This record gives sequence, structure tokens and C-alpha cells, in this order.
Amino acid sequence: MAVTFSELHTADGLKALEAHLAGKTYVSGDAISKDDIKVFAAVPSKPGAEFPNAARWYETVAAAVASRFPGKGVGVNLPGAGSAPAAAAPAAEVAKDDDDDDDDDDLDLFGDETEEDKKAADERAAAKASAKKKESGKSSVLMDVKPWDDETDMKKLEEAVRSVQMEGLTWGASKLVPVGYGIKKMTIMLTIVDDLVSVDSLIEDHLTEAPINEYVQSCDIVAFNKI
Repeated sequence: MAVTFSELHTADGLKALEAHLAGKTYVSGDAISKDDIKVFAAVPSKPGAEFPNAARWYETVAAAVASRFPGKGVGVNLPGAGSAPAAAAPAAEVAKDDDDDDDDDDLDLFGDETEEDKKAADERAAAKASAKKKESGKSSVLMDVKPWDDETDMKKLEEAVRSVQMEGLTWGASKLVPVGYGIKKMTIMLTIVDDLVSVDSLIEDHLTEAPINEYVQSCDIVAFNKI
């Protein structure tokens, strides 16, 4: 959530900013962000000595803005430098490019994204996606797969069932169980990622559809347990 302050041109407004910055380097987070730029653009000049936290923060942000916009005044007296024109335009120029990417906490003030920056961002995105997958629940399923009759080739039936491959589905051990009149059914274990695989869809859309239904007459869920 964006941090905002009102009436930063007044003593009361600066007091609120001073209190907020106590023990902090930036307005929000551990690095300079769009919040800092927006607030900086609203402060007409460097706060006085009665606002030491705000003054220190102002100098830090001013230096960053000056690096991004060399040669333009930012309205701050930096240590060792003369008085700069009171112009917050560079900060406002950065601030107006505001909420197009709210997922980025840090603001790139120092030029275009480099290949290293892009690689790091891709790695962070991949790590988040991997973490999300790990958080997805899993289930262990025991299923009975029944053939049409005693003449059904049970080896080919098993091969047909295991031929169904999809993300989040892992086939486990199986065995043949006699059911009478020379007919055997196949009992098979499978593990699924709940967010990726529906057992009902697996049966209806794959195991009892052509070409697998040449061997499989029906499937029943015997046990369904969360892992």
C-alpha cells in the first residue's frame, strides 16, 4: 500500500513525515521506492534542522534523483555543494510513472534494466512459482480399473492406463485382483497435485475414452487421502 502525506509544505506536514522516518532510511521498505519519489516531489525544499530525519531522507532521495537526471536542479543543498534551484520537476517526472508495476517494491532510478537485473527478476519469479507449487496440496488415490471381460489383455490395459501423462500426476504400484469368473481387475496407486489434476476428469476424459476404453470398462475410486 502506498504511503502518503498531506500538506508537506507546512510545519505540521513535515512533523508527520519526521515522525514517520524515525529509525528509517526510506518512506517504505529498505530501498528507495515510488513512495519516496512521490513524497519527495511534494516537499518544496530541504526540511530544516528541526526535522533531522526528514532532512537526511530528503538528501538521500535528492542524490538519487540527481543521478538519474544529471544537470537538473532538485531543490536541495547537498553536502559540499552550493544551493541548487528549487525545482522538484525531476522527482515529479519519475513519480508520474507510478503504478504500472505495483509488484516492484524498488524503483529503478539508475537507468534501463540490465541483463543481470532481468536475470535476477526471472530467478525471483521462478522461485515464487516453485514455492507456490510446493504449497499446493497433494493426494494419494487408490483406483480399481475394470476390464470388459476375461479376454481383455490386462498387460495392455495397464500400459494404456499408464500412457496417460500430465503435470501433477504420478502413477504408482499396481496389482491384479481376481473378481470372479476368470475376470481380474487392476488396482493401481496414483499421486496427484490437487490444483493440477482432477481424478474425475482423469477418469471421464482419459481412462474411459478412446483408445483406452478398448481395454477399460470402468474405474472406481477405492481410497482418496490427502498427503
